[in-house]
Amino acid sequence: MARNSSADAQKPAEPGRMRQMWDVFKMTRKYDSQALPLMIGGFLLPVVVGVVLGLFLSGNIFTRVMWIVAGVLGGVLLAIVVLGRRAERAAYSQIEGQAGAVGAVLRSSLRRGWRGSEMPVAVNSKTRDAVYRAVGRGGVVLISEGPKSRTARMVDEERRKINRTVPNVAVTTISVGPDADSVPLHRVAGTLAKIKPTLTKTEIGAVDNRLSSLQTALPIPKGVDPTRVRAPRQPR
Repeated sequence: MARNSSADAQKPAEPGRMRQMWDVFKMTRKYDSQALPLMIGGFLLPVVVGVVLGLFLSGNIFTRVMWIVAGVLGGVLLAIVVLGRRAERAAYSQIEGQAGAVGAVLRSSLRRGWRGSEMPVAVNSKTRDAVYRAVGRGGVVLISEGPKSRTARMVDEERRKINRTVPNVAVTTISVGPDADSVPLHRVAGTLAKIKPTLTKTEIGAVDNRLSSLQTALPIPKGVDPTRVRAPRQPR
């Protein structure tokens, strides 16, 4: 018991919420020069609105103060939201272009209703290009990682497999790579969310299970370790 107590006492304490937010802010500011001006703007806008409403819509001092306080609280909240968004973007900018980056996004940033895995469904062992799959309300989405000129064949093969297995399900393709019309890494989750819904929650599970049962295990491309590289969570 004494040894356990001693070990617990020697364990470094986890950083508090404010320390975590400060670390996220420093990281974001280092890689994103626009983060601080946007945060300041996000804070000032509600404050200005609160002051204006307090001065012109009420003659009561207490009500004016409450409007101003509401504006300050709204400004703090908006600044935190901006920080979270810019921090996520800054984190992904550090891994963009590396093998396995799309897997990191699918593992940590998929929004509600979407299922994906950090494991690719197809990999080119020579170029380390890969194709990942996500299933959600918008159907099945194939996300290629690498130049389209090298990933097009893998995408077509995976599309044919899906059409044979679940022929009535819509298949959408997204490219993450150096091409001009490719989707930036930090916008992958948002792009999936914008796809028009075609499946119900029950159908999502059925389609995902059907495709997963046919999947052959493939190694994650060497590069980014999706289990370790994650965008920082938005501070609350």
